Amino acid sequence: MAWTDYSTAPAPGTPIATLSEVSGAMTLMLDGPQGEFPLLLVRAGEAVHAYVNACPHQYLPLDYRGPQILSADGAKLMCTGHGAMFEAATGEPLSGADCALDRVPLVVEGGLILIGQDAG
Repeated sequence: MAWTDYSTAPAPGTPIATLSEVSGAMTLMLDGPQGEFPLLLVRAGEAVHAYVNACPHQYLPLDYRGPQILSADGAKLMCTGHGAMFEAATGEPLSGADCALDRVPLVVEGGLILIGQDAG
């Protein structure tokens, strides 16, 4: 499923957070006209990656059973529901799931993180 397939997908340009607010992995719900959208942000140095906060195996939030979803080295994300592992920088599955996390495009303007335009 693509992130834009969610009925609550935010429009491009929707503000999310400032760069200074994001370190490690951060989950949040974006409130929009269609309802709440579950978002997962991962920061690695200056890079910020975003995914729908839903494991593709069961569509439960990755932090369903606790907030510790990022590995100590910051390279992997783990679904607390069943232990599937994903590469933090790409969302690609490493173990326990057959498909990747749904990536959400971002843009950063003046230190503000916004939903980006879908490349597809």
